[in-house]
Amino acid sequence: MPRTRRLVLPGIPLHIIQRGVNRQSCFIDDADSRRYLAYLLSYLATIPCQLHAYVLMSNHIHFLLSTQEAAHLSLLMKSLNQRYAQYFNWRHGRSGSLWEGRYKSCLVQSERYLLTCQRYIELNPVRAGIAALPGQYRWSSYRGNSQGRLDELLTPHPVYLSLGATLTERQKTYQSLFQENLTEQSVAQLRSAIHAEFAVGDQEFLRRVAKISR
Repeated sequence: MPRTRRLVLPGIPLHIIQRGVNRQSCFIDDADSRRYLAYLLSYLATIPCQLHAYVLMSNHIHFLLSTQEAAHLSLLMKSLNQRYAQYFNWRHGRSGSLWEGRYKSCLVQSERYLLTCQRYIELNPVRAGIAALPGQYRWSSYRGNSQGRLDELLTPHPVYLSLGATLTERQKTYQSLFQENLTEQSVAQLRSAIHAEFAVGDQEFLRRVAKISR
């Protein structure tokens, strides 16, 4: 059965999830996480993709990124997955696939849903009970987006930049978004969109994506 064509539209952000095979751990310790992010940084320097948010969980990752071409995304994920899998297998004395098939992705409407998706990604450790607050978790973009910590992986999206005229204003506004929990409806929408590998947005946006994807 042929694979469903991946939806990538120029400049429209994508929510991406890659899981470990059989939900097994992909990151055993901090050294693994550091190595993965180092590889990611090296590929972002040469492949035209802009990363806005990320989190590394023990058995999966989330990205929010933008790119102009599907080929750029495919190159980034293929290169990153292969290189890290080779490292992981060598370091932990294993063989075979590390990742569960191809990664999942969905389009994210910038104006209304980008910051919701960004919060969803950075709140993963809190929902999983690993951290009480997102800033307590090391392996996400939260500290870079909200606390001014240098994170060379990140390229702020225009929607994020619109939160304030200065870096301090943007960080304070962004922090304030985390004072309220995401609604169950928002979480369900994001999960449904990534499961279907389609899009999250208002009805007009979804109709436009459906028309383009035919």
